[in-house]
Amino acid sequence: MPESRIRLRDATIDDADLLDSWETLEALGEFNYFGAPKSSKGEALAKGPLRDDRNGTLIVEVIETGEPIGTVGWHGVGYGPNSASRAWNIGIALIPSARGQGYGGEAQRELADELFRTTDANRVEASTDVENIPEQRSLEKAGFSREGVQRGSQMRGGGYHDLVTYSRLRSDP
Repeated sequence: MPESRIRLRDATIDDADLLDSWETLEALGEFNYFGAPKSSKGEALAKGPLRDDRNGTLIVEVIETGEPIGTVGWHGVGYGPNSASRAWNIGIALIPSARGQGYGGEAQRELADELFRTTDANRVEASTDVENIPEQRSLEKAGFSREGVQRGSQMRGGGYHDLVTYSRLRSDP
């Protein structure tokens, strides 16, 4: 595996304005925009990093330039009543100028690796719109396997959308 060109890092209070500026349809794109946020990231960041034992958000940064180019996030999902049945659902949002360069696959692979390293979850999963072919390719490059379609599962832009589900298991290469 080639050396990564990106790193994942915690957001700081200094990143609040940048993160807020990315909360637009133009920055997020049609597949990641769910409407204007209810509050600024500054309030949350004043309390510390945007992560805990249930969910989190990290900034994706280009190592060579130190430029932040987006975020990755995760939240826990349960497939049974015991903690061993918990998995992580991940997502990514890159600024338009960073798309199509392979950064998304690298960031999602790094996030999955980090979640396997720091938690006991056996599964990391992601879903994307059936029409979001670049993200499907990105997940496959990150080592995720396509599982199937969740019909009408996401409300976005005034209508329900089908999602393709991908996963990586702890035992996967």
